[in-house]
Amino acid sequence: MTTGLRTIVYPVKDPERAKAFFTALLGVEPFADEPYYIGYKAAGQDVGLDPNGHAQGLTGPVPYWHVTDLRERFAALLEAGGEVVQDVRDVGGGRLVASVRDGDGNLVGLLQDPAA
Repeated sequence: MTTGLRTIVYPVKDPERAKAFFTALLGVEPFADEPYYIGYKAAGQDVGLDPNGHAQGLTGPVPYWHVTDLRERFAALLEAGGEVVQDVRDVGGGRLVASVRDGDGNLVGLLQDPAA
């Protein structure tokens, strides 16, 4: 089951510059500020900055659909013609993420929280 589109992650090359930009855009300070991820919560939306995103093949923002069974949904997208961009991985604390590219080249991310 998909529960909604609540997270978007931007790959960034200069985390400090990106942090200044998104802090100005969103009007809030990041709730997470780590070398591997900078995260914001603003108006019910999670916005993340990924300093390693470009090295992992990301070329632009990735919208993450929150799902209850990531592995099942990931397999279904691949069966429907999706192409793996980032395989399923645990990014900490049991939170799973993965991303695929659809037939038109659009990036689609999946995210499963450990409580799901």
